[in-house]
Amino acid sequence: MAAERGGAHRIELCSNARDGGTTPSVELMRATRERLHITIFAMIRPRASNFAYSADEFETMERQIETAKTLGIEGFVLGLMDAQRQVDVERTRHLVEAARPLPVTYHRAFDECADLQKSLEDVIETGAERLLTSGGRPTATEALETLSDLVQLAGTRIIVMPGSGIHAGNIVEAVEITHAKEFHAGLSSVVARPAENLGAFEDSVRKLVNALAACG
Repeated sequence: MAAERGGAHRIELCSNARDGGTTPSVELMRATRERLHITIFAMIRPRASNFAYSADEFETMERQIETAKTLGIEGFVLGLMDAQRQVDVERTRHLVEAARPLPVTYHRAFDECADLQKSLEDVIETGAERLLTSGGRPTATEALETLSDLVQLAGTRIIVMPGSGIHAGNIVEAVEITHAKEFHAGLSSVVARPAENLGAFEDSVRKLVNALAACG
């Protein structure tokens, strides 16, 4: 709700944020949908740790997508890898199809891949609409040139959305170098405990939104 008041256009809803995020509960999805007017994308991730899922976990992800659809969720954030830490194109494509007509963002599992340019082509092949990435580094601001290359390579085939470490103080540089059109921010680098500092979090969102709008 603070993100919405600050001017965010969309949120990524998850549980267990400190573990990288897992699928939100039915209760959380329902309550959030009832209270927010902006777009909600739900994380689809049955557990923390790696992104290579068993057959049972894959079936769980299918069910979670179907459940989220009934609750008014408007998109999904997910990522599947194989045992060699490459994009699992086939099973990701299956979930992208299951999500339709809702869009899918392939998340930062991508940043574990050794060859980001090849992996970009793999993600495009899955049919995902968007790629969230920090350019293979802990934060996007450490990989702005790499992100610029990915944005250029992607063209209009997929939206490359830089994320991690983005805030009002560095968004102008990020826009100028990457030429990305969308950015993801949790703002933990500027507000250590958002849930305990809602006013500061809302203010940080507002400053980021305003700085981004000023970039045109």
